[in-house]
Amino acid sequence: MNVLVWNENRHEKKNPIVSDIYPKGIHGAIAAFLSEDTVNVKTSTLDEPEHGLTDEVLIGTDVLIWWGHMAHHEVLDEIVEKVHKRVLEGMGLIVLHSGHFSKIFKKLMGTTCDLKWREADEKERLWVVDPSHPITEGIGEYIELEKEEMYGEHFDIPSPDQLIFLSWFEGGEVFRSGATYQRGKGKVFYFRPGHETYPTYYNEEIQQVIKNAVQWVNNSDTPTPVYGNTNPIETISKKEKG
Repeated sequence: MNVLVWNENRHEKKNPIVSDIYPKGIHGAIAAFLSEDTVNVKTSTLDEPEHGLTDEVLIGTDVLIWWGHMAHHEVLDEIVEKVHKRVLEGMGLIVLHSGHFSKIFKKLMGTTCDLKWREADEKERLWVVDPSHPITEGIGEYIELEKEEMYGEHFDIPSPDQLIFLSWFEGGEVFRSGATYQRGKGKVFYFRPGHETYPTYYNEEIQQVIKNAVQWVNNSDTPTPVYGNTNPIETISKKEKG
């Protein structure tokens, strides 16, 4: 399996708090723990040519993980179109935290993907609401994070195919924090935690969810449908008129 971790990598360059927490970038932190289980993990960032998402790279990617926040508008529309095409063809996509506002996620959802938010060092408790789903393997009834950014309902997304996690925050809000979708042949998983000024991606349970999600969205061995006008696979008998 070939996994690509994409990160805009802007907070790490501008905010010393973020660079202290993630000295190799958020993408580097995620790639590090995925490398423990996954055959081949690479990273790309916004400021690379074609955002590091060339045709060759995308064709060779089975699972794409996306983290973005302050520079969604800088992602070129033609690159979004290429990523969208690959998802429909079967590439798995995991969208993390503020990636809910990325061009690719909004295009796939067809909604604004807007929400409430607040930064107040709140406790977050992510309740597992579908304990039978493979993404929850190895996780208890809930994951508790001491401090995180609050995301609150209403979250303007389509009804998920499967709702995996529901978050409660110390200030009282709740949020659909883990949701799956299928688009074309591609599987999509949105996972809420991961604000840049908190060490969330070092949490072993968060890491386990992302590892599980990589396995679940990988869809490389399924059949590819053929569309358009087609010849019969059986002989069609000619019926006499009248």
